[in-house]
Amino acid sequence: MQNSKTDTSSTASSSRRRWLGWTLASVAAGAAGVAGWRQFGPRQAPVPQAVAGVPERWLTHAFAQPGQAGTRTLESFQGKPLLINLWATWCPPCIDEMPLLDAFYQQNAAKGWQTVGIAVDKPEAVERFLQRTPVQFPVLLAGNRLGMELAGDLGNTARGLPFSLLLDAQGKTLAAHTGQLDLPRLLKWHQRAFS
Repeated sequence: MQNSKTDTSSTASSSRRRWLGWTLASVAAGAAGVAGWRQFGPRQAPVPQAVAGVPERWLTHAFAQPGQAGTRTLESFQGKPLLINLWATWCPPCIDEMPLLDAFYQQNAAKGWQTVGIAVDKPEAVERFLQRTPVQFPVLLAGNRLGMELAGDLGNTARGLPFSLLLDAQGKTLAAHTGQLDLPRLLKWHQRAFS
């Protein structure tokens, strides 16, 4: 009879030790994570490398336009400040920022602000997306391989999306950002482009 009681108490004690061990390990892992966050800060999008402007090969590249005949070059946008936004339909932050980019473009186009979206995606997917969510600014098609090559040449070495590059009227780079744009950043960029 005593053996059975000892076995039960031994099993309960063993369970408590395991539970205590897991709890302590979890607390230690959490503390290490907090210490790492404090030391290195929250994870940030990679900072794009500075590029002087759009390389010549991309200025003259003939990009297709979704749902339209003919092509368009980035060179055709020269002479006014230009926001180039690389995006894709499979990229949630790209989709989230699209209404803001379109509204900002519509409010500032008459003042000389230009926006062009370059889709790093399949033409069919872009056409379907634009039918559901039309935008007023021009959209060009780069495809996956060419789009990632363009992103790298524009300073986005991590090739993350969305990626935005602001050029002045002469085509020189004023700012670059990997990640979703917000209104405060757009307002700063607008001020910078026209100062």
